[in-house]
Amino acid sequence: MKLGNVAAIVTGGGSGLGAETARALAQRGAKVTCLDVNVQGAEKVAGEIGGLGVKADVTSESEAQAAIEKAEARHGVTRILINCAGIGTPARVVGKKGAFPLEVFSRVINVNLIGTFNMIRLVAARLWEAEIEGEERGVFVNTASVAAFEGQIGQAAYSASKGGIVGMTLPVARDLAQYRIRVNTIAPGLFLTPLLESLPPEAQESLGKQVPFPSRLGDPAEFAALAVHIVENPMLNGETIRLDGAIRMQPR
Repeated sequence: MKLGNVAAIVTGGGSGLGAETARALAQRGAKVTCLDVNVQGAEKVAGEIGGLGVKADVTSESEAQAAIEKAEARHGVTRILINCAGIGTPARVVGKKGAFPLEVFSRVINVNLIGTFNMIRLVAARLWEAEIEGEERGVFVNTASVAAFEGQIGQAAYSASKGGIVGMTLPVARDLAQYRIRVNTIAPGLFLTPLLESLPPEAQESLGKQVPFPSRLGDPAEFAALAVHIVENPMLNGETIRLDGAIRMQPR
């Protein structure tokens, strides 16, 4: 799909991978809405790219629906959805403080997996009857993680949530194929997101050396470039693409 003058929503668009993807889409001419619980971040990025910043929790049907309607009122029907919103709360199944709190596990699943599906279903429900652009109506790109395949110690919740995203990619793509909507997922490795930026430089360098090649942390612009390519390449559908420099995560 050509991005010129096409409406896009990026969840988690206020920082990290989402922010950089919003910038990349806008550079290609897309009309971008940055959706984030951190409205200050969303509005800041939106201000840089001439887009719209909206506060919304992706786990809330009402908030997500209202955000989609705001985006549509400003930019027209949303054809591109990039799901970058997510959280990670590391904890062992059993630790010094006892069992992994079930509410924490549930929260990670709710934001990462159910939040992703919530946005997919709500955008698709407004898109499926829209005019066809070229040979398709829209493209959705989700964010998983290499932790979906090689979860480390303490990543039970995070890995389960990202594994769920990988698992639903093909069936959702098959569901939406009849409406000419494509669905793909990116599974990034170690990227220089705000979480890793908070680490000392020596820690960042050490993590980067775990990557076979290139032996460094990923640049969010590289994630954004792949997201843009997925949107623009009509034969990419139902696929999960690892973007990880060939890393295979060790237990710790």
